[in-house]
Amino acid sequence: MPEKMIEFIREELESIRSAGLYKDERTLLSPQQVRLHTDDGEALNFCANNYLGLANHPEILQEAKNALDRYGYGMASVRFICGTQQVHKNLEEQVAKFLETEDTILYSSCFDANAGLFETLLDSDDAVISDRLNHASIIDGVRLCKAQRFRFNHADMGHLETQLKRAEKCRFRIIATDGVFSMDGDVAPLDEICDLAERYDAMVMVDDSHATGFFGPRGRGSLDYKNVLGRVDIITSTFGKALGGASGGFTSGKKEIVALLRQRSRPYLFSNSLSPVIAAATLKAIELITESPHLLEKLRENVAWFREKIQQAGYEIRPGDHPIIPIMLGDARLAHDMANQLLAEGVYVIGFSYPVVPKDQARIRIQISAAHEKQDLDRAVQAFKTVGQRLNVLKS
Repeated sequence: MPEKMIEFIREELESIRSAGLYKDERTLLSPQQVRLHTDDGEALNFCANNYLGLANHPEILQEAKNALDRYGYGMASVRFICGTQQVHKNLEEQVAKFLETEDTILYSSCFDANAGLFETLLDSDDAVISDRLNHASIIDGVRLCKAQRFRFNHADMGHLETQLKRAEKCRFRIIATDGVFSMDGDVAPLDEICDLAERYDAMVMVDDSHATGFFGPRGRGSLDYKNVLGRVDIITSTFGKALGGASGGFTSGKKEIVALLRQRSRPYLFSNSLSPVIAAATLKAIELITESPHLLEKLRENVAWFREKIQQAGYEIRPGDHPIIPIMLGDARLAHDMANQLLAEGVYVIGFSYPVVPKDQARIRIQISAAHEKQDLDRAVQAFKTVGQRLNVLKS
């Protein structure tokens, strides 16, 4: 490598550090669970996507062990060569049933699902109309296709309608949005989006990664929450959050769309099959969610309780009932320092800053789980109050 390239990289890294944007990675010395052992000590975990506490659930662990004995470790192949086992087909059928769609296709991640979606379906005669705050995987997926690109201001239905009118002469139009926006915890107005899509003959695509399995009355996600199941054309999501927390993703929707993705979606055609161990464990996760509504009820209770108590402690938060609760701080260095001080108080959270969030919108993102007990929530609120007073970030 040329020395000038190495020097350029060093300068870039130093600029990241000096701006307070450098992202450290703490090492966990225990399984993913509520009480973590890290290389910095023991702490309560409030920064995982483990919304239902299934990442270390004994029934899922046992199912994974059984699957390892039955199916082996991995497929060492892509699906259309020799990488499909019955457990993959079973999981696709169960996801489609769970989300009330016609068919489902599995991917190594939801990032791959989004990366392989738009270029398969659209060309230069078509258009994607995308929310400005969409996840990076949607943004990158759209970049890979030749369709015309339109963006609408976040959750702004007037601006969405303007962009739909601008795209009216395109052959096909897809409105693309997160179901729940991961950095803010706000839910897309999917009912209004579907109304506009029907009015302007457009399709709707939703990435529901921060909702599938735990959000909405039956845990079917933001579509369940907004009562639009059956009105959204394409759903992408992940198994790596509420559904066991391992990895894997999917696209679900019309059987014709799924069939075409199997033929032309590059991440599907050129990536190894999802491990059958993960597929089997995810099937068990869906079974637990379907048959154990108390997990969803406990999560809702925890979220409502914590949102009330953190406001009483002096923090202003955005209204809502999603387990993602951002504490807006603005300054990246402040967010980094606050996360470190909270860890010293026994609460593990992460400060988010650019490029994960827009510049000057740094924050601490709190995530509540059904695995948290009231005493865990109590302890976290007290830690936030102590550190907030120390850093003078509480409202007067």
